[in-house]
Amino acid sequence: MQTLQVDLGERSYPIYIGADLLRRADLLAPHIIGRQVAIVTNETVAPLYLDALKAALGGYAVSAIVLPDGEAFKTWETLQQIFDGLLGARHDRHTTVIALGGGVVGDMAGFAAACYQRGVNFIQIPTTLLSQVDSSVGGKTGINHPLGKNMVGAFYQPQAVLIDTTSLVTLPARELSAGLAEVIKYGLICDEPFLSWLEQHMPVLRALDQEALTTAIERSCAAKARIVGADERESGLRATLNLGHTFGHAIETQQGYGVWLHGEAVAAGTVMALEMSQRLGWISPAERNRGIRLFQAAGLPVVPPQDMTPEHFLAHMAVDKKVLDGQLRLVLLRHIGEAVVTGEFPREILNATLSVDYAALVDQLEH
Repeated sequence: MQTLQVDLGERSYPIYIGADLLRRADLLAPHIIGRQVAIVTNETVAPLYLDALKAALGGYAVSAIVLPDGEAFKTWETLQQIFDGLLGARHDRHTTVIALGGGVVGDMAGFAAACYQRGVNFIQIPTTLLSQVDSSVGGKTGINHPLGKNMVGAFYQPQAVLIDTTSLVTLPARELSAGLAEVIKYGLICDEPFLSWLEQHMPVLRALDQEALTTAIERSCAAKARIVGADERESGLRATLNLGHTFGHAIETQQGYGVWLHGEAVAAGTVMALEMSQRLGWISPAERNRGIRLFQAAGLPVVPPQDMTPEHFLAHMAVDKKVLDGQLRLVLLRHIGEAVVTGEFPREILNATLSVDYAALVDQLEH
């Protein structure tokens, strides 16, 4: 088992990474206060892992709140189901909410924990690669709004993150690829050597090699922990974690939440960010192509939806969380391994990026 630390002073917390950690009551107990535990999970994860977690928590009064599965349910109505479950089982201020599932479960359980009786104890047990390397670490919680993804939420840090790598054995291949999009992101924004490692190990990662997966998770979490420790509230550096997300969130919102998985939209969105960085003269066409090929090797889409126009993108990007004083800001690459957040770019460069025939661009790479 590996243990990392998110350094936030008195609110610092550990990230445990290893096999079969779900059954490790000794890891969970130090982070639980009181005797009440509410496990928030969903219909897909509950049959796989809920009983094992309940067994590990045998000494506590445990209740389970099972939500419908999918990004389409990341809503006020589903959030209300968590509050209904907490109140119905008479959970008090000393309860501990445990999120058992992927990013949707973690985001909503964390938001509920932030709000319930003005804040209760919270632990993350992510079961998808995407949630293990990204959403479970850093304290971003929230729900979607019809006009924009993750536009309603709170910063609320967990007491601990427990990453059981064996949970990935039951993960569908499409979901694994979606998680790899966020793993690739870390190499692009702050760790070029990691990018090279991913290029060499992508086949074994997709084959669920436990050693390779553990290395990728640990390296990704270490990068995120460093960034969150330096900029918890996303005033600057942390925003670089959103490489490709402004374009990607526009895809998710336009297509309907859940039609494209988050990681799939981020992959196509990052290709657009790479293209724009290349048009600004910051990276070379070869570097842009390197990123595209790695997303392809991960089994991810690299072409945005053909039915999305520049106007569609601009309408959704106008309500992005990085917009300040009406100015759109984007995360782009100065170099491979160095990301910046900037609003200083010619509008015509953005318009040209949105107008590229990405299918033709990708076709050129293959011939």
